[in-house]
Amino acid sequence: MYITLASIAVLAMLVTMSSLAPIAEVANSLGISSSHLMPFGHDKAKVSIDAIDSGPKKGRLILVSAITPTPAGEGKTTVSIGLAQGLKKIGQSVALALRQPSMGPVFGRKGGATGGGLSRIVPGESINLHFNGDFHAITSAHNLLASVVDNALFYKTTRLDPSRVLWKRVLDCNDRALRVIKITSGKNGVERITGFDITAASEVMAALCLAESAADLRARLKRIVVGFDSEGSAVKAEEFRCIGAMVALLRDALHPNLVQSLEGVPAFVHGGPFANIAHGCNSVLATRMALSHADYAVTEAGFAFDLGGEKFMHIKCRQSGLAPAAIVIVATIRALKMHGGVALDDLTKPDVAAVERGLQNLAAHLDAAAHFKRPIVVAINKFTQDTDEEIATVHGFCQKRSVDSATADVFGQGGPGAVELAEKVVKNASATAPSLPMLYEVDQSVPEKLNAVATSIYGADGVDLTEAAVEKLAALTAAGYSHLPLCMAKTQNSLSDNSDLQGRPSGFRITVRDFEIAAGAGFLVALTGQMMRMPALPRVPAAERVDVSEDGTIIGVG
Repeated sequence: MYITLASIAVLAMLVTMSSLAPIAEVANSLGISSSHLMPFGHDKAKVSIDAIDSGPKKGRLILVSAITPTPAGEGKTTVSIGLAQGLKKIGQSVALALRQPSMGPVFGRKGGATGGGLSRIVPGESINLHFNGDFHAITSAHNLLASVVDNALFYKTTRLDPSRVLWKRVLDCNDRALRVIKITSGKNGVERITGFDITAASEVMAALCLAESAADLRARLKRIVVGFDSEGSAVKAEEFRCIGAMVALLRDALHPNLVQSLEGVPAFVHGGPFANIAHGCNSVLATRMALSHADYAVTEAGFAFDLGGEKFMHIKCRQSGLAPAAIVIVATIRALKMHGGVALDDLTKPDVAAVERGLQNLAAHLDAAAHFKRPIVVAINKFTQDTDEEIATVHGFCQKRSVDSATADVFGQGGPGAVELAEKVVKNASATAPSLPMLYEVDQSVPEKLNAVATSIYGADGVDLTEAAVEKLAALTAAGYSHLPLCMAKTQNSLSDNSDLQGRPSGFRITVRDFEIAAGAGFLVALTGQMMRMPALPRVPAAERVDVSEDGTIIGVG
């Protein structure tokens, strides 16, 4: 039977209306006491981080990543949700641990990020917009520090050199006009050039996502480097005596948010750093919460494995000690055909040869993931137009590589469409996984770390630093920060730093044009290519289709 997108949307709405449990029941299904629950209405809540220690379970962590994104879409979040529903369908105890959407992409190019079809988390409109206020709290805490810094510059009560201020402001919105701005603090104030990043790129966001406790968050905020003095010494946030106020703004945001999927799978949705300009993973606390209360915790890392997957290992796992029991790589026939050279408008036409050419991109991500010595399962996210022959081509490719694969019809069927995938994940997810190997040690030089990631993960021939990047790196090294792991800011649209190069490019080098320090979060950001930490809106923003109906229902989000 041919199922239209409209019919799936109606079916999903009926499921939402008929079968969702009150959030207190969702928490109770995980063994979370009502004393640890902070409800936000009947359909969402925060869960106290104290509940992490009360869970009797020590679950297995499943990391979902993907091939290189294309305009055709990969549906990584949809597959993550569908996989969790499939695990529940086969009788497993499971919880999701997902990133929180940023309103920048929601109103920009991508739209919402709560899954799709019958594999969604709800309430979608709330999650995609204000949710429980975490992004607003992070924005406020970040900008409070910025205002206190400028106030100290105005009154000349800081050793900070006005020409060496690194701390910008942030906003949860795509706005290219704010990338570079000139500010002054009054008639007698210092005029300087600064700008805005998007909230998802804020170091406060990263610090909250990597923190293990309120005390750890406070310590990370203190370590934030806001700039340098005239001698080249780092000036840290703690010198501005507003850390307590920042912690006050972040007090509630530190606790993970609890919602559910359409099929009642509990979902901890907390933290939302982008993977192309930040570390791309949900919070450590939410992941630990899921692992404490379920046998399987399904999480994801933003964009493809070369971005979110690599950072999940080298940043999140390195700092927290977490390690996945298995890795799922999501691929679609549509995206493989685009990587095989097919234009977007021609993707509905069967083309096995294009799929075969595009499989080189999947191969690159399988090779990258293999460095971390975890079982890998390929999930083929099924679209209506996919042919049996095209799907069989991918399965055959995986079989030759001795990698398990499964077709997942999660958009159209939800959990039942992911049963095969769930069974293969359970088969592969060992309870006794070996220690997690890393591609570099933190005490290696920054160029050595850059080359390790670029050659092993991207397939580059090497890395070049611009003159400005060499100068910035020298300053960071002199200040004692070269020992930190790397967070690569790179286009998500290519394995290279050139977004036009699809498939599996070769013979290229990565260019690092600048570095940013995130000492509180615990990493250095290497800016490659043309990546901006404040995205822009497309010619036709997704905001144009969002509205509120006469009965108060928000429409057009997601």
